[in-house]
Order: sequence, then C-alpha cells, then structure tokens
Amino acid sequence: MGFTTVNQITLKNFRCFRNEEGIRLAPLTLLVGENSTGKTSFLAMIRALWDVAYIKRDPDFKEDPYDLGSFSDIVHYRGSRDPLPIPTTFEAGLDIVPQFVTENNEQPKNLPRFNFKVVFEKRGAVSNLSQMRLSSGDVWGEYMSNKDGHWQARFGTKQGTWNANHRLIGKASSNDDAIWNFNYWLFSGPNTKEHISTEPIDPQGANSPDSSDWEKITKLFSNFSTLTHSPFHERAYASAPVRSKPHRTYDPARTIRDPEGDHIPMYLADMYLQDKGQWVALKKALEEFGQNSGLFDDITINYLGEHEGGPFQVYIRKHHLRKYEGNKKGIIKGPHRNLIDVGYGVSQALPIIMELLRPDASPIFLFQQPEVHLHPSAQAALGSLFCEIASTKRQLIIETHSDHLINRVRMDIRDRKKIQFTKTQLKPEDVSILFFERGDLDVKIHSLRIDDDGNILNAPQNYRSFFLEETKRSLGL
Repeated sequence: MGFTTVNQITLKNFRCFRNEEGIRLAPLTLLVGENSTGKTSFLAMIRALWDVAYIKRDPDFKEDPYDLGSFSDIVHYRGSRDPLPIPTTFEAGLDIVPQFVTENNEQPKNLPRFNFKVVFEKRGAVSNLSQMRLSSGDVWGEYMSNKDGHWQARFGTKQGTWNANHRLIGKASSNDDAIWNFNYWLFSGPNTKEHISTEPIDPQGANSPDSSDWEKITKLFSNFSTLTHSPFHERAYASAPVRSKPHRTYDPARTIRDPEGDHIPMYLADMYLQDKGQWVALKKALEEFGQNSGLFDDITINYLGEHEGGPFQVYIRKHHLRKYEGNKKGIIKGPHRNLIDVGYGVSQALPIIMELLRPDASPIFLFQQPEVHLHPSAQAALGSLFCEIASTKRQLIIETHSDHLINRVRMDIRDRKKIQFTKTQLKPEDVSILFFERGDLDVKIHSLRIDDDGNILNAPQNYRSFFLEETKRSLGL
C-alpha cells in the first residue's frame, strides 16, 4: 500500500513569514506560541498545498475555517517603514516522503522524496495560482502561467531544460484545468517523452535527455502518481477552534464534513441505522475515549416518533463508582441525558474524536485548539488519543495552548513500552513541537524535538518564559 508523510513545509513572503526556511513536520506536530503568531495561517497553507498536490483543486484562502482575505492580506507586509518593497508573490512547498509498505509490513529502501512547490501572484484583489513544480533530486517538471493567463509546461534534468509540447498537454481555461493538465503531464509515465519538444530552452543544454534521464523521469512521475492515487487520496480535515453548539433535537440532514462539526450527529445517526457492525465498533471506541477522559461512559441515539429516519436526539450517560461495606466497589450507571444537558465540553470534543475514529478518516488532520472547554484530565486524554491515531499512518498537525495535552504526549512517548500506560507506537522522532516566536515584525518558527525520556530539546530562551515567571511570582521569588 502507498501513503505519504509530509515531513517539511517551506514558506516565503506568506503572512508573517518572510524568509524561506524548511520547517519540520512529523506524524504528530504540535504548534505552540502566543496568539497572533501565524499558527492558523500555517495550517491554512498546509491545506492549500494538499488541495493542489492531492485533490487537484484550486485552493481557496477564504474557505472556512481559514479566512485569510485578499492577496494584500496574505502577502508579507511589514509596514510603510520597511525598506524592502512589498513582494509580488508568495510561495510554499511540501517535502513528501513515500511510505510503501509491503505484505510483510516492510518498507523498501532508497525511495525517492518529492518536493511540491506552488507560487501565488496577485490577480485583481485575489491570490492566483501561478506556478506548480514537482522535483526529486535533479529531475523536475513545472507548469507556469504567463501574463496573458496562458500556461506553459517545461521539464528539466541535469542535462538541460526543455519546453513541453503544449498541444499534447492541453489548454487550461482555469486554474483547476491547469492543475489537472499538470498532473496529466507528470503522471503520463512512459509516454512522458512524447510531451517534450526537441528545442531546449537552455542553448547550452543537450538537444534531448538521454535514456538514463528518461528512466529517472518515468520512475519519478509514476511513483508520485501511485502515491496521489492511493486510498489516502482525500482532502485534509480542518477543524474550527470552536465547534457547533449542541441541539436538543436534530433533524435529518446531509453528512458533508464541515469545520465546526455540524455533520457529526447525523453521521452517528446514519451509522446507527445503516451499519450496525460499524456502529458497534465506533460506539466502543468513542466510549473508551469517553471513559479515559472522564467525559462520558455511554453514547446512544434516540429516535423520536414511530419511524426511524425522523428527528433524533443524542444521549450520553456517566457512570459512578461507589464503595460498599467491606471496601467493595461497584459501578452505578447514571441516567441517560441529552447532549445539551451535560455541559459544553462533550459537544466540543465530539467532532474531534469522531473525525479521528470514523472508518473513513482523512489522512491528515489540521486541528485548532481541540482542548477548548475541556477539563485538564480530558485535555491529557486527547494527547494520548493523538499519539494513538498518529501511530496508524495518519498525520496530525495541532495548534494548542494546553500544557496538559503536550505533557501527556511527552509522557506517552517516554512510556511507550509500558503497555499499562500507553498504546502509542510513536518514537521521539515522530513528534515535532513548533514554537512560534514573534520578533520585530516577523515570526520565527523553532523546531523542537523530544528525547526518549520525554524532555524537550533545543528550546529557545523564550520558550515557556511566561510560565517560569508566573511560577517565580507565585513562590514570592
């Protein structure tokens, strides 16, 4: 089976990030730092890159839950006193690592790594896709828009650079067309040679690539095609920082995913009615997290009226532990209560938990503050769940302000060999902590790692300085 891990993102002239630098991502990446330091923008660009590379669609920087505004709101701008001119483009890229797993659960060695890069320019007031480029080593292909809006493809190896035969690629009347044409050209495999004109762009380049270069080209493009046409070829799920309010009664509706989780109750109800086997498995997984977090012990769907498929309610139940004489213990099952009657924490956590546990879960999650409205014990339980999900070939990138969540991740990595404490199989290198630090008018992202003991390594001086100062003050120092 083929799937991918995005192990690095680059940003240039994008929002509060001016200088291009590679930023490490991992199966589980935690974004930390003060408010307004670019964490949400960071998530928005990951979704935009994923949309172009995997979903073959023109990204929308105003789509919920990220509204980044027009081009002038997105391109890096430091104010009127900045001696440098306002950039005319902004760009970003992903380093993509293929993970081909054989029937023996082994990964082949020496697999190529891919870099996928996009450039945006101003067209009217909006940000317009103007360039896409795929490369691996010294082999690359790119598709560019000129001032007239026409697209031109070209190709290069260490031997030289060549224009692609546009007649064979097709015309692009929109950015979506251009993305599909670019992918068709790259993914044409052995027929790639037919798409290259004999006239090199570089006068000093070779007239045509040699046979060894064609072998590299074919291998590069066919491998990338296999990755992006895998079962994991789905859109990234991006959650809003505040999820939908609970309702006492829900009416039947469509179950299209949305950032606030409005679709979750109907998804539960559909599964309850249509697939009892999956419902039992999902209910068990939900209740296991509910018990670990202290949020609930039981969840069920209650249909109103005589016919299933009409209005319904979501009920949860909390159990209580009681001690009897002789120091015996027993569980007392509490009453079923409507979701709206049990506080805000359950309804805010449920969309996050559901998206992670559903059988058709996305390959990559972009979460904003999943700990909202949760008690510290539930925040810590989320940390364990994130470690567990990231162990199953899913990638999670999470903006959080919760020390309890971060500390649980650190402890689960430390205790990963102690079955009674954690289910995670993540190793220290599978976790990345990105600290966003404001400096002057730009933001610096520090890539922090953890060791086998759960300690955070190479943290800058300002990391956690607020908490240290508060601790000193509380101690009267």
